[in-house]
Amino acid sequence: MTDFTLDCFLESGNAYKAALMLELCGADWAPRRVAFFAGQTRSGEFRELNVMGEVPILTHHKADGDIVLSQSGGILDYVSREFDRFGPANEDERREILRWILWDNHKLSSYTATFRFMNLFQKKTDDPVTQFMKARAVNAWKVLEAHMANRDFVATGHPTIADLSLCGYLFWPEQIGMDPHAYPNITAWLDRISALPGYKRPEDLMPSGIDPTTATA
Repeated sequence: MTDFTLDCFLESGNAYKAALMLELCGADWAPRRVAFFAGQTRSGEFRELNVMGEVPILTHHKADGDIVLSQSGGILDYVSREFDRFGPANEDERREILRWILWDNHKLSSYTATFRFMNLFQKKTDDPVTQFMKARAVNAWKVLEAHMANRDFVATGHPTIADLSLCGYLFWPEQIGMDPHAYPNITAWLDRISALPGYKRPEDLMPSGIDPTTATA
């Protein structure tokens, strides 16, 4: 058995945050496919793992009992502490990392992911709610673009879990309707993340939640 099991599917940017963190840390981990598009997250069995009905779920298999965690921000923090990687160097950095992870969950990933789901998977392109979500996502992209004008990484001078949280959905520019040329600072920052040793794309880390032939469990 591996040290970590991640319930996930490659279409989830939030699951990608956790998968990428585990891979960059060199963790002994394995993905466990979640058939999201077939309704698995609404099942009673899945809700016993996470009452929120969401991925990712990380299980750390330990000799004295499993630790089960949900929500990407909490998982990133836990793995960072376990491996002493991508964390803060001091209390000021810790607060800045937390600030950007909370902003990501409230403003960036929330609107970007919802727009992508409604537009790409539900095909509700002309729905006013879809367009509202796109507008809110664009506002968040503009904030991040301005913030990255003279910076290499989001929260500190080195890559942290804040970067891994914010980047989750941005490696799919065509799926979220982002023109990379319109956001050169974000594009350069994503290039720096993809240059980190051990970096992999989501499709190289997780099975699809749509295609049953990719099932791992």
